[in-house]
Amino acid sequence: MTQRSFPLNAWYVAAWNYEVKKGAMLARTICEKPLVFYRKADGTAVVMDDACWHRLAPLSKGRLAGDNVVCPYHGLVYEPGGRCVHMPSQETINPSAAVRTYPLVERHRYLWIWMGDPALADVDLVPDLHWNDDPEWTGDGTLIELKANYLLGIDNLMDLTHETFVHDGSIGNDAVAEAPFSVTHGERSARVTRWILNQDPPPFWGAQLGVPGPVDRWQIINFLAPSSVALDVGVAVAGTGAPGGNRSQGVNGYIVNSITPATETTSHYFWSANRNFKLGDMSLTTAWRNAVAGIFKQDEDILELQQEAIARNPDKEFYDLNIDAGGMWARRKVSEMIDAETAGLRRVG
Repeated sequence: MTQRSFPLNAWYVAAWNYEVKKGAMLARTICEKPLVFYRKADGTAVVMDDACWHRLAPLSKGRLAGDNVVCPYHGLVYEPGGRCVHMPSQETINPSAAVRTYPLVERHRYLWIWMGDPALADVDLVPDLHWNDDPEWTGDGTLIELKANYLLGIDNLMDLTHETFVHDGSIGNDAVAEAPFSVTHGERSARVTRWILNQDPPPFWGAQLGVPGPVDRWQIINFLAPSSVALDVGVAVAGTGAPGGNRSQGVNGYIVNSITPATETTSHYFWSANRNFKLGDMSLTTAWRNAVAGIFKQDEDILELQQEAIARNPDKEFYDLNIDAGGMWARRKVSEMIDAETAGLRRVG
């Protein structure tokens, strides 16, 4: 049996907060598990297995009755904790009649779900993606339904060398691929730092800076296991001190990414493009979102073709280059989480 590629004892983004509304249900598969989301009358979000205890009919095809879910097939009623509180044509309710619910946390404009042992669902482990709702930043994003394994998306983000080749004409140029970088890591994190000094900016960043001439450009990639990546990116007028921490003569963005496994070959790719300048310019927010959406569409095309090729070549052995160092550390952190879960299960058994 092939080992799954994702840990379960982790927080994953399940939805943008606006996707889950009162009076409606949202069906979404996460970590191979079909789920249904909704909000109670008080606004609290709820998630449970999207399968009735009785005959596994999808509850998302049913209806809400107040805070309860009514099965579309035989009318069993489930309260928000997952316990069945009504069965048709009988007064006695089977005590085992329940569906599983999951811990949910609403933070940074996202709903985060814990798919593993609920006793381990520590809210302090929710990845810090505060740029999404920090008043000193502004931005917007959306969701890509990616037809590829989530780790391929992580690989893509951890090695921005591909900008030279995939995103030429927007954020890529030859200087990216030739610039040196460094990689560090922590217990559940990895960081790739790359400075591109005294070079012409690519079109996107040149337009944002609005000052002609060479720039110092930074790409600082922060991976938070198992599936979040915050990209600290920007440019400043060359020689004005950005590498030493003075970014006052530049423009700075944080591209926030969280890629949630749906299945082994599909993912929910949540992203937002945030900036800390011209906070009140909504037209710029729209322009950033649209520009990044176009860039990510190029990534999406490549990643889906890659996934198709992997399916056609299941025995292919991959070799790593120097540029893969960040992705290698990210995958190692994920593997360590999976191994810890497997070891725990073996001890229990």
